[in-house]
Amino acid sequence: MWQPTRRQVLQIGGLGAAATVVGGGVLAAVSDGGSDQLPAPASGTQIRTNIPGSDISLPAVGLGTFQTFDALPEDARAQRVEVLRRFWEAGGRVVDASPLYGTSEENIARYAVPTGIQNDIFLSNKIWSTGAHLWDESHALESLNTSMQRLSRTKPIDVMQCHSLVNVETIVPILHAWKAEGRISRIGVTHHDPAYFGQLANWVRTGDVDFVQTRYSIAERSAEQQVFPVATDRGVTVMVNMPLEKGRLHQLVGDRPLPDFVADLGIRSWSQYFLKWVISHPAVAVALPATSVPDHVVDNMAAARGPMPDAAMRARMLEHVQGIPGFDDVTRQPWYPGKRYPGIVNRDMRAIQERSSWRPAGWV
Repeated sequence: MWQPTRRQVLQIGGLGAAATVVGGGVLAAVSDGGSDQLPAPASGTQIRTNIPGSDISLPAVGLGTFQTFDALPEDARAQRVEVLRRFWEAGGRVVDASPLYGTSEENIARYAVPTGIQNDIFLSNKIWSTGAHLWDESHALESLNTSMQRLSRTKPIDVMQCHSLVNVETIVPILHAWKAEGRISRIGVTHHDPAYFGQLANWVRTGDVDFVQTRYSIAERSAEQQVFPVATDRGVTVMVNMPLEKGRLHQLVGDRPLPDFVADLGIRSWSQYFLKWVISHPAVAVALPATSVPDHVVDNMAAARGPMPDAAMRARMLEHVQGIPGFDDVTRQPWYPGKRYPGIVNRDMRAIQERSSWRPAGWV
């Protein structure tokens, strides 16, 4: 059976500079090496995951861009440039985007292109397409080409995913064709809704994919039973969306102090608490927290350094937050509480809302 090359050392203690084998996995403080190796972080030891079948290792904390990077006013765009600058300087390399995310690709490019890193970013992107008729590739191909143009990308996109399993029976075969033709490097499938995790796991099992992106947080743990075991068995790299539940975990904890028992893990904020809990699961390669605040991205990146909680500590961390009033309702609260993003997605959603009084579940 395939043995996963995982990075996890699930014990409290420092990280050594040498590669450490744990449960068939590998944790390495990786130096630059090989033409396909990602640039090393600026300094210090960073938790990274080896991608099976390659010489690439990914930092355990990346950057999501849903809503947070969909920004229109110039000052908002400049703030996103600063977010990406600080992310990159803190050792971040994995950026997740989608054409569905409004201006996110354009705002990534505003920093990436002038600095010349557009091909160095480990880009996780998506296709959401049906085509003009069954098995029509034109819409998907237009989406791919548009993403390449927006990002001034000449290197194939590192991971192209079927977004939320939309038209998955057609898109996954198209992605396999693109991979064979060198248009993309790897194939993935995604979903954020636990109601679809059974289908997501089935595509991990049968779709010959390289990556799966799934929702996972201390408040939404069903991926542990449905998605992670299949991904581990198949050697599929796991990326996690919504690790902070789009700000709802922060709303839960408010201004409560951190518990003393996490001090030895180097945890200095609730963001680091929640992110370290996620990335310490042996199946998880990369968590993708999204933010529009430069200071927050630096805080998030600190979770990818220092000791990781072991299984007993993860259980204690979960038990602690389960005792906070409102924990069981976190996932039912509106996304990004108290925040509004001035982008084209929210603009167009409001335009539709103005034309009808009907609201689907989840709209605010």
